[in-house]
Amino acid sequence: METAPVVDLETLRRNCANCSLRQLCLPAGIVASDVERLDRVVKRRKPVARGEHLFRVGSGAARIYVAREGSFKTVACSADGEQQVIGFHLPGELIGLDALGHGQHRCDAIALENARVCEVPLEELHHVAAQVPGLQRQLLRVIGRSMGRDQDHLEMMSRRQANDRVMLFLHSLSQRFETLGQDGSAFALPMTREDIGSYLGLVIETVSRSFTKLQDDGVIAVRGRQVRLLQQRQIADAVHGHALH
Repeated sequence: METAPVVDLETLRRNCANCSLRQLCLPAGIVASDVERLDRVVKRRKPVARGEHLFRVGSGAARIYVAREGSFKTVACSADGEQQVIGFHLPGELIGLDALGHGQHRCDAIALENARVCEVPLEELHHVAAQVPGLQRQLLRVIGRSMGRDQDHLEMMSRRQANDRVMLFLHSLSQRFETLGQDGSAFALPMTREDIGSYLGLVIETVSRSFTKLQDDGVIAVRGRQVRLLQQRQIADAVHGHALH
């Protein structure tokens, strides 16, 4: 009995090799007919300019988004108008999962740099996923990763020392870049120091001092927004509660 041909995601006719759509599919590849089903529901959007909203708080959740290029931040606004960054989304990660439970977005999503996104209508995605069990499993994995990032954020905020928060933030980013197939030891920060401070509950001056301290101690090297982790194992130890030497 012949087996159905398997297509690696790099061969998708819409060239999704660098797109997070591969995060919606089986890592090694899926049956060609199922790839085509998924490919047909994906919508291309025009580029999203730096500072432009992808969606706003209160807008309906008819679709989820995937960043092909560029990064985004999600921002919540309190009753008194104070804004706080509550998440960052790198190329290859889903955006808009916050609205799945309530049907409306609970935050704004803003491009940190010029970006390109794909949008996936939820109704059509549900229809395809119901027919492709492998896609259902991978969607659960992706949602689980998103929940893990939320847990990481809570842990960052629980740390009393600013240096610990910044180290945990950089460690989390490193792991996320590695998950997306990129270098986790050296990367460019798409967000500003001010955004990092808002995310970590620190003022920008404290963030800058923490970066300087970590660089002076030989833990990281910083040049503009380029960051290199020089002591990855030691950073991981510190993240898990061990002293950094």
